Amino acid sequence: MKSTYSRQLALQILRDIDRRNAYTDIAINRAFQQTSLNPRDRALCTELVYGIVRRQRTLDTLIDQLSQKPSNQQPPDLRRILHLGLYQLRYLDHIPSSAAVNTSVELAKENGLKRLSGVVNGILRQYLRLSNNNDPLVLPQDPIKQLGILYSFPDWIIETWLKQWGKETTEKLCQWFNQTPTIDIRINPLKTTTETIEKKFQQANITVSHFPHFPQALRLEEKVGNIQTLPGFQAGEWTVQESSAQLVSYLLDPQPGEMIIDACAAPGGKTTHIAELMEDQGTIFACDRIPSRLKKVRENAQRLQLQSIQILEGDSRQFQQFAEIADRVLVDVPCSGLGTLHRHPDIRWQQTPEKIQQLVRLQQELLTQAATWVKPQGTLVYATCTLNSRENEQIIQQFLTHHSQWKIESPPQTLLFTPFVTPFGWLQIFPPQHHTDGFFMVKLKKG
Repeated sequence: MKSTYSRQLALQILRDIDRRNAYTDIAINRAFQQTSLNPRDRALCTELVYGIVRRQRTLDTLIDQLSQKPSNQQPPDLRRILHLGLYQLRYLDHIPSSAAVNTSVELAKENGLKRLSGVVNGILRQYLRLSNNNDPLVLPQDPIKQLGILYSFPDWIIETWLKQWGKETTEKLCQWFNQTPTIDIRINPLKTTTETIEKKFQQANITVSHFPHFPQALRLEEKVGNIQTLPGFQAGEWTVQESSAQLVSYLLDPQPGEMIIDACAAPGGKTTHIAELMEDQGTIFACDRIPSRLKKVRENAQRLQLQSIQILEGDSRQFQQFAEIADRVLVDVPCSGLGTLHRHPDIRWQQTPEKIQQLVRLQQELLTQAATWVKPQGTLVYATCTLNSRENEQIIQQFLTHHSQWKIESPPQTLLFTPFVTPFGWLQIFPPQHHTDGFFMVKLKKG
């Protein structure tokens, strides 16, 4: 059992994802809270689960091509055990082939599939035999399905990106989003400095790197286990926030003493960054309609010891009380999340064009209502973490067409913004080029 422990736990987590339709990170955290793992087993289990969710279409296609029964006609545990074995053989260089095969056969026996353990052994060994000469994965001629199967994305995402970016860029995006993500943190300048936190991490034997031009950002260069136990976290000296998300608050450029409204605040990363940039002086209304998510905003503000944030529960589309009172408004809308697919692998399988159409309507309504909150000469920042023109450029173009008193305000020509500015004045963060999550953001000025 010891040799299969991390694989057995990975199988248990994959079951949880299948049966409860659970998000990958939630299923992993739930399992880790119920068992103790050494760092090595924990890392392998995490890699297996996230990797299999990312590569699911490729793995299912391999099973269909190597097996007499399609993957969707096999017992769920058998399919997942084959995923575990094939993922190790195809994507993990540090796992010996014999270990990948033998532990998968053992998993079948330990999980009530003893009579099918020979099927597991046969399919995995057939993969090894075929891979001695060529890639066993046979791809179709259709370019959309070809990329979708090779990189494990649904056809509609591939088609969207091909239309927007072309084949070469689409492949780069697919490759990027199949990598294991890094963790970025944002230093709280009201309590400490980047240099101090860097020194504390070095003393804890944790390697960090600076992110170019982001004054509050550090990137953790290795797996670190439980974030909450790292130096300075409980003291509110830093918080986890991806570096591209930090750019949004810099673009908003809040000033001490101002009235700011964050229309879609939860879980509070940008809200708390705004408070830090304002030196915690002024008023920030943090709005969201989901109480459990607002609880996270409150917890983050308390840990970072920020006083300027006021929590407001409700649907921002219905708030009439804010008419022309805000100096600045942030509309970081709910979106399809196509800029974070490496971090949230479930999104590629759960989003659909139909859901995105619903999101587009929501985004339009949120932007239109939030614009009424801004004072004359005030500013509004619209932001998404997606790579989809329907949720980005098209939303802004439509808004400007119907609101002639608004215009795009280009950001200052500084090292912070210049790498991301487009000829149209909005900012586009492109993952393969900028080595961070994909983001779209634009600053609008009210006349």
